[in-house]
Amino acid sequence: QVQLVESGGGLVQAGGSLRLSCVASGRTFSNYVMAWFRQAPGKEREFVAGILWTGGRTNYADAVKGRFAISRDNAKNAVSLQMNSLEPEDTAVYYCAADMTDWSMSISPYTYDYWGQGTQVTVSS
Repeated sequence: QVQLVESGGGLVQAGGSLRLSCVASGRTFSNYVMAWFRQAPGKEREFVAGILWTGGRTNYADAVKGRFAISRDNAKNAVSLQMNSLEPEDTAVYYCAADMTDWSMSISPYTYDYWGQGTQVTVSS
């Protein structure tokens, strides 16, 4: 089993920044994908950004390219999401997810094996 714990959500004005963190613990794997998803009220959960643990290849949703940056900290077994130039449309619950078996960095939430509890991000206009 793998446990994921997120932190760093909150309320920010449009144009501001937030940094989310996710710490993984439990069973270790040789390689895996760590990703961030988000879900706004009444909408489906959508892919935001992902990173392949070994090698560091990244992928971003078009809506966040150039504004968000995903990174990993090997020593802490953690992944972060730096969010800049936030917009009201970024308001959602943000989830950390891990895919231990498929390293293609799928944007479908159904391929991910483990999930954090979620952290609320609210951007006011």
